[in-house]
Parts: sequence; C-alpha cells; structure tokens
Amino acid sequence: METSLHRELKTRYARPGARLEVTLGSYRIDVVCGDELIEIQHGSLAAIRDKVRDLLQDHRVTVVKPIVVRKRLIKLKKKNGQQIDSRLSPKRGKLLDLFDELVYFTQVFPHKRLTLEVVLVDIEEWRYPGHGRRRRRRDGDFQVEDQKLIAVHETHRFRTAADLARLLPEGLPEEFHTGHVAEGLNVDRWTAQRMAYTLRNVGAIKQAGKAGNSLLYRLAKKRKARRAA
Repeated sequence: METSLHRELKTRYARPGARLEVTLGSYRIDVVCGDELIEIQHGSLAAIRDKVRDLLQDHRVTVVKPIVVRKRLIKLKKKNGQQIDSRLSPKRGKLLDLFDELVYFTQVFPHKRLTLEVVLVDIEEWRYPGHGRRRRRRDGDFQVEDQKLIAVHETHRFRTAADLARLLPEGLPEEFHTGHVAEGLNVDRWTAQRMAYTLRNVGAIKQAGKAGNSLLYRLAKKRKARRAA
C-alpha cells in the first residue's frame, strides 16, 4: 500500500507536465518528467537495483531516498481507530545512514545518467496493534497504517564518486584508516568501515597499504574514479 509519505514526495518532484505512475515496459515509474524517470525509494536501494540498472540503459534516472531524521509515533487503538498515544521515536536518522544502503548499490552507482537525491525528513508514523499479522519491533508488535511527511530539512544530490567522497571529514592525512574517519565525523568505527567499503568500490578512494591491522586509504585522482558507462 502506498503511504502518504511516498505520495507527497512524488508530488514534490512532479514538475509541471509530469506524469505519475507510468508503465514503462515491465516497470511502474513513480514520476516521468520529459525524458527523466524519478523513483521514490523509502525502502532498501538493493530492492530497486536491477530495475534502475535496466532503466539506465535508455533513460536518465533520479532515485530519491528519504532518510528519516525525526519520527513521531502515533499509536491507534485499532486500524482506522482512535489515537491513544503520541511520542517521538528515540531513533534519529542522519545523512551518513546512506552508506548502509550504498554498500548494496555500488553495481549501479555511479552512472552518467543516474542522480541520487537524499532527502532528510521528519515524518509521523501511524500504527496499530498487529493482532496476529504482527511486525516484531523492540517497542512492541504493530502494523503501520500510514507514514506522513511533516518537514523536509535538506536535500543532498550525488552524481559521481567525488560527490560521495565529500562526505569524508576534513583534515584527513594523505593516507588514512577508518579510525581517522570515525574520529573526524564523530561516528562509530562500523559506520566508517561502511563508508570506506563503499568509497573504495565506487573508485573514490583506493587502498594504500596497512598500518598494523588497519587498511590505509588515499583519495583517488578524479580522472581515475570509476564511473559506469
């Protein structure tokens, strides 16, 4: 079922004259603006990897990936029922969460006809008790009735490997490891490792040796950064 969030983002990206929910071959396209295809993907990027790769053969494609910065949980007594609770989720999303998705998307990105837009948003999530068809979560069993867009904070556009590399912290040594990245961004080492894995696979950085048990990297020259044909 399409959520309000998905519908509202489609409307935001539908320029005058755009068509919504267009059938193109075996695929359903969210928005078609002239020769540009726009896909809104709140779920995993891996789920549309093959679709995007096929579409890129003949079309310009923009993938819009919302990341939820703040979520308000609206609890209902039952489906379509009365609201009984409202609270903010303690989980906060951030731009670097993108790398959790990109590790499965490097076979597609970068590409000369592909644009990836990351939209940082606040949403409301309306939910009700599962009653048998349950979705297991730490904060209880529930089903999501809808997700609604409340605010858009920022939009970040990525077209090349160099665009992604700009998310690395400033002041890195010429040869750096993921510990340097984690410290510079004030994130855990696991996040820094995912960044390094992705950046290496898209050609933004290259391995430069080892320091103890840590791999060393250096920024790749722009002319050598991999970009799919």
